[in-house]
Amino acid sequence: MPEPYGQQSGANLADILERVLDKGIVIAGDIRINLLDIELLTIKLRLIVASVDKAKEMGIDWWESDPNLSSRARRDELARENAELRERLARLEELEPGRAEQKEAP
Repeated sequence: MPEPYGQQSGANLADILERVLDKGIVIAGDIRINLLDIELLTIKLRLIVASVDKAKEMGIDWWESDPNLSSRARRDELARENAELRERLARLEELEPGRAEQKEAP
């Protein structure tokens, strides 16, 4: 008879966690709130638990392009914004070239 909370449970938990992260697991569920057969609210819940490597293998890598989670994505977003601002400034200077020169002169 196995011990409920003995030393073996730690190893079993580690084995289970390793398998889940290696293979991945998906938990899905829907919550619907109806009143007199009228749907008022639907919440769809999807949870994927997997290792980063397994998630990338499945094509899930949204954290790499989210500037709040990735410093590379943040740098890319700042570089894109900087390029857009430079283009806007160049267009404005083309519209009024004399005005830009007046501001540069002391």
